[in-house]
Amino acid sequence: MSDNRNLILAAILSMAVLFGWQYFFIEPQLEAERVAQAEQAAQQAAAATASSVPQVLESAPNAPEQGISGTALTGLPRDLALEQSPRVKIKTDTVNGSIALRGGRIDDLHLHNYRETIEENSPEITLLSPSNSITPYFAEFGWSAPASSGLKLPGRDTEWQLASGTDLTPTTPVTLRYDNGQGLVFQRVISIDENYLFTVDQSVENKTGKAVTLFPYGLISRTGTPTTSGFYILHEGMIGVMGEQEGLVEIDYDDLLEDREVKYSANNGWLGITDKYWATALIPEQGAQFDARYSESPNPRRDVYQADYLLTDGVVAQAGETVSHVARLFAGAKVVDVVDGYDDAGVFRFELLIDWGWFYFLTKPLFKGLDLIAGYVGNFGIAILVITVLIKLAFFPLANRSYEAMSKMKKLQPKMEKLREQYADDKMKQHQAIMELYKTEKVNPIAGCLPVVIQIPVFFALYKVLFVTLEMRHAPFFGWIQDLAAPDPTTLFNLFGLIPWDPPSFLMIGIWPLLMGITMFVQQRMNPAPADPTQQMIFTWMPVFFVFLLAGFPAGLVIYWAWNNLLSVTQQGVIMRRQGVPIELFSNLGFEKIFKRNKAE
Repeated sequence: MSDNRNLILAAILSMAVLFGWQYFFIEPQLEAERVAQAEQAAQQAAAATASSVPQVLESAPNAPEQGISGTALTGLPRDLALEQSPRVKIKTDTVNGSIALRGGRIDDLHLHNYRETIEENSPEITLLSPSNSITPYFAEFGWSAPASSGLKLPGRDTEWQLASGTDLTPTTPVTLRYDNGQGLVFQRVISIDENYLFTVDQSVENKTGKAVTLFPYGLISRTGTPTTSGFYILHEGMIGVMGEQEGLVEIDYDDLLEDREVKYSANNGWLGITDKYWATALIPEQGAQFDARYSESPNPRRDVYQADYLLTDGVVAQAGETVSHVARLFAGAKVVDVVDGYDDAGVFRFELLIDWGWFYFLTKPLFKGLDLIAGYVGNFGIAILVITVLIKLAFFPLANRSYEAMSKMKKLQPKMEKLREQYADDKMKQHQAIMELYKTEKVNPIAGCLPVVIQIPVFFALYKVLFVTLEMRHAPFFGWIQDLAAPDPTTLFNLFGLIPWDPPSFLMIGIWPLLMGITMFVQQRMNPAPADPTQQMIFTWMPVFFVFLLAGFPAGLVIYWAWNNLLSVTQQGVIMRRQGVPIELFSNLGFEKIFKRNKAE
């Protein structure tokens, strides 16, 4: 009775821990995210009249200035902010927006093929916004020089003239021109490809009659700390690749708030800011030495984050000479094929813009396989089912040996029961006798764990793929699963929508998590029960724990787990019949069979 009470108490405490974790940790995080989103929506809806005052960071005299800072408080509504400058429209099949002629900034960009929610009338994703808007996020290119040079250079308030072109399209670049009235004529040719890559070809014609040294720069400025997913498996914030020596650089917003400024020097690579699915990245001329900097400038109400680079050696324009510098800007969706295409085209390690994690050698091939299959079947959910079968086939011999071992274990159950009865009062001799039986019958009790061991790395790789790849975002399956990257939206606790009640997040136990739990439970009943009563109790309740645990995971992951369990049950059943082992599934599902205790207690 004492052991029974202990086991029941352990089960109750385990459930209390599980529900407590959901209630005190997961639910507050979700609520905080909802509040942040609501505040952001209210802020964007409000009209504001404050303006921004630029500020120069304390750094090298020829470093690019902070894009926006000072006393900026709320900014103007986005539509009104766009009207403050004449503009050149951007029109492609993937993006639309405009370039501000005041400052020559790329500061208005929408991602045409992506929307905020799965609803058809949902707004397009807005990536970039003007410096005087509520949420400034923009890219800027230009020239810098030591303050002692006295040169009048184009800045954030410079009015550029549209010298040629009308709208920026993949086939029609635009040319901006600015004459400083002191002998320097600046020209900026901006082009865009069919995806998300801008090319900015800056040139300076020197009519001053003397040599001039200028330093090309590029910057990305973002005001306000965005709401991130908050998961350790995904990096969101400052990112870049600083040549072979430094490699991948990832700096969280919190870390930059503490450090304020982080500097690097490289002659290959790129730098920028990444979200979960979208990113902006500056790409200097590959092979040219540049100083890179990530910085944060405090603001009375919002923080300003900036990634910028400055060419180390600068460019010397002799009298009567024209010099140029070509830089590129990626601003868009982190589509795997697109990002890999830029990597193949010579942007050093640009594939690292997508966070494949430490196990990229498993994660990325798994995605490639899913993407290939989805291209044929037209559905990522079906692709998950197909690739699960392929993985099963790849590990078929190993799984067969494992299930054969479990079948032999099942055959030994009567002999093991006799040994437990024989040595009921001597646990040590009981254990030794069972080990000797394993040795005599050539049975490895650990072999049954191999299917689970195989499944775990695939599980985590698929979780990573579903979590970080844009292709999985809003990818539908069938029926109520319209987003494989989001949890199953149904729940048992309102009878799957029949009761008009929205349960708290820790009670969102959908249909697919329940199916996963059932298949896991059935699979357990086909295996020999553990000898230890405590282990029996743990294994009995494990499907329940997994149902609650996986209910908040992406639906695609739960579908994979349920389908994998079903295939495993089928494979194990075939092997058990071949081994002559009776499948006592239905008798094992009886309540008394499940919860009965070992006679040896």
